[in-house]
Amino acid sequence: MKIKLLGIDLAKNIFQVCALNQANKVVFNRKVKRDNLSPLIANTPPTIVAMESCSSAHFWGRRFSQQGHHVILIPAQHVKPFVHGGKSDSHDALAICEAAQRPSIHSVPIKTIEQQDMQLLHRLRQRHIQHSTSLANQIRSLCREYGLIFPLSINKLIALIPAALEDASNELSTIARRALFDHYQELLHTRKSAVELLKQIQQLAAQHPAFEALKAVPGIGDLIASAYIASVGNGHQFKRGREVSAWLGLVPRQSGTGGKIQLGAITKNGDRYLRSLLIHGARAAISRSSKNCLPLKTWAEPIIARRGYNKAVVALANKLSRIAWVI
Repeated sequence: MKIKLLGIDLAKNIFQVCALNQANKVVFNRKVKRDNLSPLIANTPPTIVAMESCSSAHFWGRRFSQQGHHVILIPAQHVKPFVHGGKSDSHDALAICEAAQRPSIHSVPIKTIEQQDMQLLHRLRQRHIQHSTSLANQIRSLCREYGLIFPLSINKLIALIPAALEDASNELSTIARRALFDHYQELLHTRKSAVELLKQIQQLAAQHPAFEALKAVPGIGDLIASAYIASVGNGHQFKRGREVSAWLGLVPRQSGTGGKIQLGAITKNGDRYLRSLLIHGARAAISRSSKNCLPLKTWAEPIIARRGYNKAVVALANKLSRIAWVI
């Protein structure tokens, strides 16, 4: 019997595979070991393979696409409403099949290896940035207990720590001095790693044809351009720019009934990291006085006067996401 649709509940070792025929009847719904999954799908005539967009989904998506199947990756939040009965792998696989047949549910495009590499470097760099911030705060709090006060700037903190270590007149004990030195070395190493990762991101992103064009947009630099490429790709999954801004959560939440629509705060859906970068870029574009940033700054000034600075920044971030999609 011809299989119309395969729904796969992804896992680390044991996968659940549900097959539907043309009449939407379950052909089989069984567990499959990891080593047997690829041969099973390869031996199935070309069909639709649906999976949740979760860990390892892009790897399997590329694998099954190479085997001649049409792969659909579905956001997990769209699958959950179709789970009937108790939570189980078989119910999840069947729910994936149900969700894949709904025309209103948008699928997630499969990332290329280059996109995943770029996203990997961004995630590693972000972890180093967060760790360096955490270390700096811990150094300040520990030293405050010994009467040493450091400024908020991490660069100033790094510049002042050696003098504090060499100063024998302060109340740092031998143990505290050693701990401060270890934290100082770790902070230097973490920040150096973040710089090296940024260089790798720039080198990898420079190979993409749209990278330089994205950087030409005011407020968009190396980080935003590379993160946009890694997350959005070629942008063909969106029909218009406003869909990109909505996907990134840069549009107000709507609540309407009886013909009356109320707008609230932004939805904050989608990629939180890219959204925060775009907001930082918009803030930089507004604050700059260069000729390149003047059109965007002029566009934002009436919004600042009418709605305030922060809302104008978010509105400009929305605009930047649309401009980047066009490019």
